[in-house]
Amino acid sequence: MKLISVKISSSLLEGLDSLIRRGLYPSRSEAIRTAIRDLIKEENGRY
Repeated sequence: MKLISVKISSSLLEGLDSLIRRGLYPSRSEAIRTAIRDLIKEENGRY
């Protein structure tokens, strides 16, 4: 995997951390990968 840096607002980070605390994702990285994968599927119709 490649490492990238992303700047996001505090409110988005708080929302992301909330998903992790609720046990929906094991880490920030996994949640972000899932979000990107879903975006690509939605926009391109595939992954």
